[in-house]
Amino acid sequence: MPSTANNEQSSQRLRVVFAGTPEFAGISLESLIVQQDALNIDIVAVYTQPDRKAGRGQKLSASAVKQVALNHDIAVEQPATFKKSSMEGMAARQTLRTYQPDVMVVAAYGLILPIGVLTTPTHGCLNIHGSLLPRWRGAAPIHRALLAGDAETGITIMQMDKGLDTGDMLYKVSCAIEAEETATSLHDKLAKLGAAAITTVLKDLPHYQAQASAQDDRQANYAEKLVKTEGEIDWTQPATTIERQIRGLTPWPGAYTFLKGQRVKILASLPVNTSQQTHEPAGTVISVGRKAILVACGKPDDTKQERKAENSEQSASTLAIMHLQFAGGKPMTAEQICQGNQLNDGDQFTGETN
Repeated sequence: MPSTANNEQSSQRLRVVFAGTPEFAGISLESLIVQQDALNIDIVAVYTQPDRKAGRGQKLSASAVKQVALNHDIAVEQPATFKKSSMEGMAARQTLRTYQPDVMVVAAYGLILPIGVLTTPTHGCLNIHGSLLPRWRGAAPIHRALLAGDAETGITIMQMDKGLDTGDMLYKVSCAIEAEETATSLHDKLAKLGAAAITTVLKDLPHYQAQASAQDDRQANYAEKLVKTEGEIDWTQPATTIERQIRGLTPWPGAYTFLKGQRVKILASLPVNTSQQTHEPAGTVISVGRKAILVACGKPDDTKQERKAENSEQSASTLAIMHLQFAGGKPMTAEQICQGNQLNDGDQFTGETN
């Protein structure tokens, strides 16, 4: 017969602090809030990045996580740092201790948590990470999976340590990356998957922590933060690579090229099958049709196809563009471009410096 002490321990609700900033984290927070009774938890505080200026008016804007917390009357903390070297950081650590957290759930918080913070909760800090670790560690795992042409990705619930996404893995769940998946659609898919995954772990946290497994560092890749210049298209790359770039960088920074010095965003495309290759220079508009605008790209990355070439002038691959946007204009379909005569056969997409 279980002791009274054990009964009290099993019925005691876990005190949870949630830390996150964007919508990806907000979806998990919302899910946990509505399931507090079912999970036997109390979300006692929410940590998020300080309000930032946004939009044309540059007004201070609350993060998605802050908005969720305020909607449910949960205390919000927004420290700029947890560093011991600053008074603000020390005060932030003390405030965290006053919440007496049993566990801290972290999702895309955007603030480095020192070891002194990671060890404050009784059961440590759990991270909702948007990849199948150790495949993509770092700031942009969703985008990097698409850019690399991965067939699958997923969510890893990880016990955080002082390294960058190097902690032991408690739970993993995978999902396929569809052929037309964009960073936007994959983000939304993984946000929902992350909410379900952290729910699963919190239902029986001792079990998942007891069976945690270490990552194999040899299989790790670093998903570097995106920079705007990654959006510029290099037309000498194969069509399959460029098409992944367009999907992987939607909505930001977006894939773009230049036509007569003017920026053009490429919003949607498909690589054309290898039987329709071309010898036109990379970046050349081969044809402007109602269904697609065909553009010459670099040589295919299919080595078997390259071996079939009889000379050094191997044929290039072709990209079919269905949607694009001229600078200062609205997104347009290939049919609208065709009717408006804004592109012509033989036009050349180039880099910014050309």
